[in-house]
Amino acid sequence: MTTLDSKVKPPIAVKKPTNLEKHDDIRVDNYFWLNDRENQEVIDYLDQENIYNEKMTAHTKKFQADLFEEMKSRIKEDDSSVPYKLNGYWYLTRFEKGKDYPIYSRKKETLDAEEEILFDCNKEAEGHSYYRLSGLSISPDNKLAAFGVDTVSRRKYTIRIKNLETGEIYPEVIENTTGGSTWATDSNTLFYTKKDDETLRSNKIYRHVLGTLVLDDVEVFNETDDTFSTFVYKTKSKKYLVIGSSSTLTSEYRILRADDPTGEFKVFQPRIRGLEYGIAHYDDHFYVLTNADEATNFKLMKVSEDNTSKENWKDIIPHRTDVLIEDVEIFKEYLVISERNNGLNKINIKRWDGTADYYLPFDNETYTAYVSVNPDFDTKNLRYSYNSLTTPNSVIDFDMESKKKEVKKEQEVLGGKFDKTNYVSERVWATAQDGTNIPISLLYKKGTQKNGISPLLQYGYGSYGSTIDPYFSTARLSLLDRGFTYAIAHIRGSEYLGRSWYEEGKLLKKKNTFTDFIDCSKFLIAQGYTSADHLYAMGGSAGGLLMGAIVNMAPELYNGVVASVPFVDVVSTMLDDSIPLTTGEYDEWGNPNEKEYYIYMKSYSPYDNVVAQEYPNILVTSGLHDSQVQYWEPAKWVAKLRELKTDTNVLLLHTNMKAGHGGASGRFEALKEVAEEYTFLLDLESIKE
Repeated sequence: MTTLDSKVKPPIAVKKPTNLEKHDDIRVDNYFWLNDRENQEVIDYLDQENIYNEKMTAHTKKFQADLFEEMKSRIKEDDSSVPYKLNGYWYLTRFEKGKDYPIYSRKKETLDAEEEILFDCNKEAEGHSYYRLSGLSISPDNKLAAFGVDTVSRRKYTIRIKNLETGEIYPEVIENTTGGSTWATDSNTLFYTKKDDETLRSNKIYRHVLGTLVLDDVEVFNETDDTFSTFVYKTKSKKYLVIGSSSTLTSEYRILRADDPTGEFKVFQPRIRGLEYGIAHYDDHFYVLTNADEATNFKLMKVSEDNTSKENWKDIIPHRTDVLIEDVEIFKEYLVISERNNGLNKINIKRWDGTADYYLPFDNETYTAYVSVNPDFDTKNLRYSYNSLTTPNSVIDFDMESKKKEVKKEQEVLGGKFDKTNYVSERVWATAQDGTNIPISLLYKKGTQKNGISPLLQYGYGSYGSTIDPYFSTARLSLLDRGFTYAIAHIRGSEYLGRSWYEEGKLLKKKNTFTDFIDCSKFLIAQGYTSADHLYAMGGSAGGLLMGAIVNMAPELYNGVVASVPFVDVVSTMLDDSIPLTTGEYDEWGNPNEKEYYIYMKSYSPYDNVVAQEYPNILVTSGLHDSQVQYWEPAKWVAKLRELKTDTNVLLLHTNMKAGHGGASGRFEALKEVAEEYTFLLDLESIKE
């Protein structure tokens, strides 16, 4: 890897000090000026960083291209999803060889029927550097499809309506939405969610009647609390339309019969701070998944559809301290509960009449199993997915009565070289500095030595209660086959070990997330899996915050770090309520308008804690149109690192000037970004092919 003493000089951002004052504390931000995407000087700086990145990685371009082709060669290009049946039609998504985007289609009644193309996104994406179709919603009479399109990657979708019989796209253009929508029973009335123009918060629900002007659409709900977002959907039973409002800690729902679209939505249970609940309808009752009555890991309750307030809720599955209930799926004769126990996914199946109650069997500690698409209410068939660190994803249909299963599809790994018996996975436990045991899922090729010199990539996230389960990846094989070990650190801030695991990694306990990751690194080094010279770390978004924190706190442990769209300017972002997501996240990070949270947040915010010290080799990626983490956070962070770091290690910033938080939209374009990240790591290991 070329170092900074070469002829290629990095761009140096101009320092323009801005004083930021809060709680009688002044922070001097020399790079605040980068917060203006309309300023040509800002665009020029980002372009200079991109040029520098290109020059510094020029010697790896062939390897990048080869790696991309290698990863692409494992993917079945003409692939398709397993069809599912809904309202008389089989729906499937498929890809064609050499094409980036999906084709959505359906077949009437039987899979032998003629295919009806709903959307060919390859055609729709022509002329756009980014294209994403979302929220496909078919009307109850099967004749219309509402759909959302984003061509900027700002997650602002425009909803259109297509006549599936004639192919006509109706003139209605509904802008600035989430992309999702739901139909009333009449197939003539559509409910959708609008976003605030500036903050992009989902804040209003509207009702649209086909053939009328969008300007005349009726606002049926306005979420005025800026810490909440709202959404609308229909129950699986098709009986009710539901408007949901949620913040990090609190839920509220409103219901209306789907055959009465102009009626008034009724509050299900008024919001109470700290009360979370979700609802599913069956027969004449609602089932409520909730943390009510201090049920930290959630419990399942039941209530009549006529009297839905909390005092009428009755326990069905009580709270358990060792089992987190993550979701429920309701069928006519069966209730299916998705649970997590000791970090592992469990699927519990019960008959409503009490004659059956059992768990699906799984036999290792590094797998992921989850209930898949099950839109059909009256069926004995449960569709679920299973994969593990060593096993490609399978879609399985399980007969809940006979207990027989049919593997409908196992992900194909092409190229003829993959054999899952060549790889080993295990789960180990590191001890954190406060004595807590932290699980780590590990994967490596058989024969990899624990000699302290094998390269290891440690991945982490640890925010929002979002859990990174051990999952299979065809791209990851390119690292494993070149001697890398892959580790997922299941740090606090996720819900891997239950709801309390999340509570211990947020707000004023957020630093547990960072120290857990560091303690996992120390454990992996101590156990001989790797050494500091060969240890690498990777994380994105809030996981990019994690990367920023660990390189400030323990830079000596890592040879290289990849931070994707990193959330690193925590204090300034959380003080700016005009930025998308900010106010809705006070319950995750704290509200820095309160001094206690401001001081704590400032103590770990990566941008605020860059100091004059040696840092690892770092690759930072970003998107100019990112709505989740604004591009200026990674740009400012890199500028400050360049100013203060005392080493000659590589620091690269690659800003995708055409994309947002999720990166490129095409399946192969996205793979090029993975190849870029992997090549960065492999080059640091002097692996050239």
